[in-house]
Amino acid sequence: MLGFNSIARRLFGSENERKLKSAWGLVEQINGLEAGLDSLDDDQLRAKTPEFRGRLERGETLDSLLPEAFAVVREAARRSIGLRHFDVQLVGGSILHQGKIAEMKTGEGKTLVATLPVYLNALESRGVHVVTVNDYLAKRDADWMGQVYNFLGMEVGVVTPGVDDAGRRAAYAADITYATNNELGFDYLRDNMKYSLQAMSQRARRRFAIVDEVDSILIDEARTPLIISGPTEDQSELYVKLDKLIARILEEQKEQGEFYDVDEKQRTVALTEEGAERLEELMRETELLRPDATMYEQQNVGLVHHSNQALRARTLFQRDKDYILRNNEVVIIDEFTGRMMPGRRFSEGLHQALEAKEGAAIQPENVTLASVTFQNYFRLYDKLAGMTGTAMTEAAEFGEIYGLDVLEVPTNMPVVREDEDDQVFRTAEEKYDAIVEAIKEGNAAEQPILVGTTSIEKSEFLSETLKKRGVKHNVLNARFHAQEADIVAQAGRPGAVTIATNMAGRGTDIKLGGNPERMLADAIEAGEVDPEDEAAVAARKEKIEAEVEEAKAKALEAGGLWVISTERHESRRIDNQLRGRSGRQGDPGRSTFFLSLQDDLMRIFGSERMDGMLRRLGLEQGEAIVHPWVNKAIERSQAKVEARNFDIRKNLLKYDDVMNDQRRAIFEQRMEIMEAKDVSEIVEDMRHSVVEDMVSRYMPERAYAEQWDVTGLEDAIHQMFGERLPVVDWAAAEGADDETVRERLLKETDQIAARKAIDMGADLMRDVEKAVILQTIDHHWREHLLTLDRLRSVIGLRGYGQRDPLNEYKSEAFSLFETLLSSLRGDVVTQLMNVKLAEPAPELVEPEAASVNVTLGAGSGGGAPRGEKEMAEANGGGGSGPKPKKQRGRTRRVGKGRR
Repeated sequence: MLGFNSIARRLFGSENERKLKSAWGLVEQINGLEAGLDSLDDDQLRAKTPEFRGRLERGETLDSLLPEAFAVVREAARRSIGLRHFDVQLVGGSILHQGKIAEMKTGEGKTLVATLPVYLNALESRGVHVVTVNDYLAKRDADWMGQVYNFLGMEVGVVTPGVDDAGRRAAYAADITYATNNELGFDYLRDNMKYSLQAMSQRARRRFAIVDEVDSILIDEARTPLIISGPTEDQSELYVKLDKLIARILEEQKEQGEFYDVDEKQRTVALTEEGAERLEELMRETELLRPDATMYEQQNVGLVHHSNQALRARTLFQRDKDYILRNNEVVIIDEFTGRMMPGRRFSEGLHQALEAKEGAAIQPENVTLASVTFQNYFRLYDKLAGMTGTAMTEAAEFGEIYGLDVLEVPTNMPVVREDEDDQVFRTAEEKYDAIVEAIKEGNAAEQPILVGTTSIEKSEFLSETLKKRGVKHNVLNARFHAQEADIVAQAGRPGAVTIATNMAGRGTDIKLGGNPERMLADAIEAGEVDPEDEAAVAARKEKIEAEVEEAKAKALEAGGLWVISTERHESRRIDNQLRGRSGRQGDPGRSTFFLSLQDDLMRIFGSERMDGMLRRLGLEQGEAIVHPWVNKAIERSQAKVEARNFDIRKNLLKYDDVMNDQRRAIFEQRMEIMEAKDVSEIVEDMRHSVVEDMVSRYMPERAYAEQWDVTGLEDAIHQMFGERLPVVDWAAAEGADDETVRERLLKETDQIAARKAIDMGADLMRDVEKAVILQTIDHHWREHLLTLDRLRSVIGLRGYGQRDPLNEYKSEAFSLFETLLSSLRGDVVTQLMNVKLAEPAPELVEPEAASVNVTLGAGSGGGAPRGEKEMAEANGGGGSGPKPKKQRGRTRRVGKGRR
């Protein structure tokens, strides 16, 4: 019997279908224009771009141009790269243009879909960003789809880590820019550390971005603040000593009781009271603590922090899962893509703790110079859109955090893949035995098989097992990252067995029979074909295509690609991504998940009663339970984990929003100062404000004359302005009050400033004023970030006093920001009033983007929530701000003021 919802859907269609109705109407219009465009020659088709731009200038809208622009792109793609957009791809393109997320299954051609809204929005000449998950895809897509844009007379830029400042400026000035989320975020931060508008890379306003793999970037990496940082002092010995002490604590735990508690669900660890006492004893033995001192005294806060990080490194972080050791370096593995992240470092001393644990060379810690989360960076765009194969499960989060709707685009061909029920075993050993037997069975039938694992360790364990059983296979994980494209390209050949971490196929399609383009490229690279000999290339291409067609027929006969997963992931999206590698474009396929009660998800989040239930059911060794109810129970566990992670991200955003408001205020102030030709009025306002504050402090408004500290005021004025003014005499004069003194001080300090400008020269003084304000803002902002960082790590303790940590954080952060502004004014005035001319002078130069190394870090264990990981960028110059550059000839130098 049909439920009410089912009957309603049959009558009115689903909500998704109703929302897509208008898009299908546009498809009819676009298709109606195809014949007319087909008759145009290339130059006439190319002339459509200036025509569209002219119509926009005359008042037409992008929406009114959409059918014609999409039709032009489809025709240009057919002529330039030999691809014609399917109708469903036109639907996907219209969704992206509306600033929504299009969920399109694997193999549906999302890369091509993006060309439609990208071209349409680039007609405004305000810049469109296409965001990818890695540098390879940014370059590949820019080169590939760039042929379409170039055909239509548009410029395409691409930003990768090796591009210098000039190259970045050119790339962002192009109509369309391809870049990774990390490069975009770091360039935003770097631009807000520059000292002139000409040195900035990005446009001042971010108009439109399309995010590929939007769930990975806006959900998985949302807890990842981007950080630009500079190194601090070397504490290598401390990390090594603390690592040895923690290792000893862990060893003694086995014999002497509970010294620490681990919460695998929350991924936290803490010393117990006994553990802390034992650690203090060991610290005194090794002279890290004085005999009469404790860890929790104020001066020993650093010891507590680094001890906690050493404990986390030893208990929560596993080699070959969270990181690998390569060339005596600790290299992070991205938990979402399985890729190595060379140069990225965990923050707050965690990376150093891992280096000490592994006996690797210890690099200095970094201090934050600038930071932003992806959540707040991508909310800077006027319009944001995204595409992925898996977004519906996170639709609520996309809506609440980013205001983005998610729409599911139907596939071009019906999906005929068979998704089998999970097979649940009692032990991991039984599960792996069953997986190996399944692989052998599929391999014997020449069925291509993709095996998904959750870590390098598990992929290599399975590889060793298959080697012993004589099954030929390829392994794709962070260790073999370089061969990724080759391995994935051939994973669809008959009898191919590919073991992969969850990076499998990211951005690379698995085509049944193999990838002919890749095979031809390999033949040319191997020297088997001369690329200059067009006839030879064409002949080899024809031969390869025939081989692939024959191989595809074999693979189809065997049942298509079989996806086997060795366990469920915490997120249903990762499971769906793996499933989606099979059954592309109407191909047959199947997917099977093999689980055990010893898997992390089942052990931590699954029902504790399941093992007992399986025993009562009489489940024998090696036997699996297979039932749709089990699938639903597991999915409920995954949904709980997803909801918990959403709460963490939402809470993180609440804290980051506080800093974000302040960040925007500071960055906007910097921009105003850089744009201004003359900042003397700003300096004058600062000077007057400082003088008024000083008078109010030393001569309070309602105080008696004998309560004034006029001597202190005179000394303070002398220290700040470099001249002794007779403040004591002014205050002693008959009828003098605080207002009289204030007016005389304002007049006299204005005259001091005017004389200083005459001595320096008006033009030079204007330049000096601008440089000093920008440098002082940067200095105080860095100090402020460090203070907020420390506040955030302890504010959670206010909860024990029945106070809301978030409200406390907001209040304290606001107070700290007011202090920042007050200190900023005082420092600017002091430096400008004490400025001297000297020879020779260092010239302020902008740090080159290419000279800065990108690193990745992890948040603190306690207090307010921090990101599990933080992306940090260590300033390669060994410090903050601009570097001095030696110059020949006559130059001038800004003298030191008080810092």
